[in-house]
Amino acid sequence: MPVSLHALHTTSSGGDAKFDDAHTRVVDRSIGDFIREARRLSDEQVTKILEYQRTHSSRFGEAAIALGLASSEDVLWALSQQFHYPYAQSDDAVFDEELVTAVDPFSDQAEVFRELRSQLMMGVLASDQPRRALAVVSPDIGDGKSFFAANLAVSFSQLGGRTLLLDADMRTSRQHRIFGVDNRTGLSSVLANRCESDVIQQVRDLPSLFVMTVGTLPPNPLELLQRPAFGILMKELLGKFDHVVVDTPAAVHGADARVLAAQSGAAVVIARQGETKMSALQGLLGGLAKGPCKLAGVLMNEH
Repeated sequence: MPVSLHALHTTSSGGDAKFDDAHTRVVDRSIGDFIREARRLSDEQVTKILEYQRTHSSRFGEAAIALGLASSEDVLWALSQQFHYPYAQSDDAVFDEELVTAVDPFSDQAEVFRELRSQLMMGVLASDQPRRALAVVSPDIGDGKSFFAANLAVSFSQLGGRTLLLDADMRTSRQHRIFGVDNRTGLSSVLANRCESDVIQQVRDLPSLFVMTVGTLPPNPLELLQRPAFGILMKELLGKFDHVVVDTPAAVHGADARVLAAQSGAAVVIARQGETKMSALQGLLGGLAKGPCKLAGVLMNEH
């Protein structure tokens, strides 16, 4: 049965104009505004910082750190907000710690995801290519597929474009736990034509990132994915979002990943060092090669 996104709503309502206005307000605010808000500084404390700043010819953040009223992490966070590079402060994060691009965005691990994002945008997701989603696939459970999909989606959203992480792993879904979002309704509800609203959720602290979770795990995931409704849904999502990253079931569960890759248009394969069997990897690559999706490459998870 056809599914239209006209019936789907984000839990944080509001159109693009509202989003753009909020973006403008963020850029116009000073670092001092962000630090004051984050640390809940009183007027008296702000006055002390300003006096220290004038006396020592320093920046507001440097003065706040010198007076013990802010930390270097507070200043880094304030800078990220001013330049619209959102991430979650570690003491306020609701995310799982494996979401390194959100809770530790200046780490070496996060830099790897930015490098991969750049390679993808110059390759299968280039602007001169047909519009594609990116399916993240792997041979077996535990290869790091969901970890990779989540962090890559955050990385795309930090560019400022509207990004959707679609959890299509209707076997062993994890994205709702990684992001700490509601999972009462989701993709399975849409494909079964049992859901009307609150399917796409905006992620707290990451204003450009949205998540569609799985919802209830269905008894017939492959059949749901092979219905015409899923292809229609994917086309509408690609029209609504700048980037779409799709988490898929491990290939050990069957043909789900290959079907999702074909509908997405592009795929990247995750293997685990010392764990993934070469025969399983070759089988997955061979299956993907028979379909229409563009293979971005194979990544080796060393952790």
